[in-house]
Amino acid sequence: MSRIKTVLGFAVGFALVPAMLLADAAQAQNNYPNRPIRIIVPYPAGGIVDIVARAVTEQVGRDWKQTVVVEARPGGNSNIGTASVARSEPDGYTWLVTGPAALVNPMLYKDAGWDALKDLRCVGLAVWNQSVALVHPSMPAKTIAEFVEIARKKPGELNFGNPGTGSSIDLSAQKLFQAANIKLTDVGYKGQPQALIDLMTNLMHFEIVSLELALPHIKAGSVKPLAVMTDKRVADLPDVPTIAEAGFPEATYVPWYGIYVQAGTPDAIVEKINDGINKALQNPEVQRQLSVANIPGKPMPLKDLAALMKTDYEKLTKVIATSGMALQ
Repeated sequence: MSRIKTVLGFAVGFALVPAMLLADAAQAQNNYPNRPIRIIVPYPAGGIVDIVARAVTEQVGRDWKQTVVVEARPGGNSNIGTASVARSEPDGYTWLVTGPAALVNPMLYKDAGWDALKDLRCVGLAVWNQSVALVHPSMPAKTIAEFVEIARKKPGELNFGNPGTGSSIDLSAQKLFQAANIKLTDVGYKGQPQALIDLMTNLMHFEIVSLELALPHIKAGSVKPLAVMTDKRVADLPDVPTIAEAGFPEATYVPWYGIYVQAGTPDAIVEKINDGINKALQNPEVQRQLSVANIPGKPMPLKDLAALMKTDYEKLTKVIATSGMALQ
């Protein structure tokens, strides 16, 4: 009889374990967040993504009265930092702030370390990135159409300063090259600043550069803008047409920087993060910081973020497949 009681007691105790685990998980979600949140930026500190990460996530931390720690983890064209988040615990305490590379790098690198649609979940849209197509002032072209005519007559003779394969700038350029049916020689750089310096010294012939980085040099006359790669004109360059107005609507591509967590993160935590980010994006000081950097933010619900992520993934897959970008 005692043996039966022992066995029954073990069985009842064992059956209670899943219920206890579920209760613990529910409690953890209800108490979220109760410790510091780590924000991974897979690019060097001080860049546009770093500005986005600090402006938005630090405001979330203030609203939640919780510490957030922004950590730059550059390397491998953003693969190192992104993969670390894709492999992190799905508890909502590790966030990723990045751009299109989160979607496209698994198509470009054999060992990227994650699957965009399976391993990451977008929980907030931070900002839309605005960029501008530039040439050296000595280039005779005054418009994109004129530059395209020059490039068509000299296939492969003009250089494109590429700040990173698969970056938002590279993807914008590839869409333009495909739409205009031109071929430029790709010259790789580790980021935009050095590429821009070489354009200013006339070593490069064409570049697409983030608006914030380009504006001082446009105003100084060191570079010449041909078109903004946006869906509407920008206030700082009212006389510069959009790429669609310039005759190449197919090349319109406005990349965005999103905030991601590991895909297995519980829905309750994901919803709280999304609410926190959307609230932060409506904060006047955050709006001011993003406006100064010419990277406007936009609150979005989770279903719209999922749709945007899927649409961009499909769109960029086609760009890469037809661009000739080589698997690294």
